[in-house]
Amino acid sequence: MEFSDYHVPVLLSESISALKINPSGVYVDVTFGGGGHSKVILEHLNDKGHLIGFDQDADAEKNVPDDKRFSFAHSNYSYLKQFIRLYGYKEVDGILADLGVSSHQFDEGDRGFTFRQDTLLDMRMNQSSDKTAIDVLNNYSPEELQQVLSEYGEVRNSKTVAQKIASERRNREIRTSGQFLHLLEPLIRGNRNRYLSQIFQALRIEVNDEINSLKTFIEEAAQALKPGGRLVVISYHSLEDRVVKNFFKAGNFKGIPEKDFYGNILKPFKQITRKPLVPSEEEIKRNPRARSAKMRVVEKNLDK
Repeated sequence: MEFSDYHVPVLLSESISALKINPSGVYVDVTFGGGGHSKVILEHLNDKGHLIGFDQDADAEKNVPDDKRFSFAHSNYSYLKQFIRLYGYKEVDGILADLGVSSHQFDEGDRGFTFRQDTLLDMRMNQSSDKTAIDVLNNYSPEELQQVLSEYGEVRNSKTVAQKIASERRNREIRTSGQFLHLLEPLIRGNRNRYLSQIFQALRIEVNDEINSLKTFIEEAAQALKPGGRLVVISYHSLEDRVVKNFFKAGNFKGIPEKDFYGNILKPFKQITRKPLVPSEEEIKRNPRARSAKMRVVEKNLDK
């Protein structure tokens, strides 16, 4: 499979440049996917360098390169430190995370990530996990559904949608995107595609526990990086970006700096990008799915 068939890497040259790759260093691509970013990282490494790729989606393993400098971890990136140690490393020189759903996952009809195809509402990034969107829609209380839609999708009429879901499922289980769309059509507010994207995003985040996984990953990355090592994160919606921005700025997810006795801010990173980098108009024309991408870069503080 060609990389472009699976997922077009976003902000490719910018992210590779931001990593400041040491040819003999150890790097981690925690969202391997189609291997687009990993392929270019490997091109910058010599025989002593090594790259570890993470992906919880079994489909991604089909893209693993035949390269002794590469190791693949079939796992969620929240287990970063565990697998780095498994492969014999205490610390690494750089970590890259390109968050969000790959083009392959959107385009595969049986995965249920998109409202553009009538398919089972699965939405699992890891096909071996138990919870699906079907489970969320049919088993969560109206209050729990409202919280998911409001917090993860910023859906304005989340209470109304939650009540409608609870009402409809009394008649029959909600299992397909076609059923779900029929339910949602009278409730859509504003731009249809944007509204439906928010609904499906909320369900996907809940199914895959994405925000908690992201927080765990960032905390582990802070410990796994060598002093002076770089962490590059590309996010695609405000919830992800807020988590990344707050930790990079303040060393915690509240975004409120805490200081030691001497007035120094307690945080593990130095910000390299004060404002996020975004794709050029040319890249967005080539790859419209890059439109919402924001890239932030930090460097692990040097030991004092």
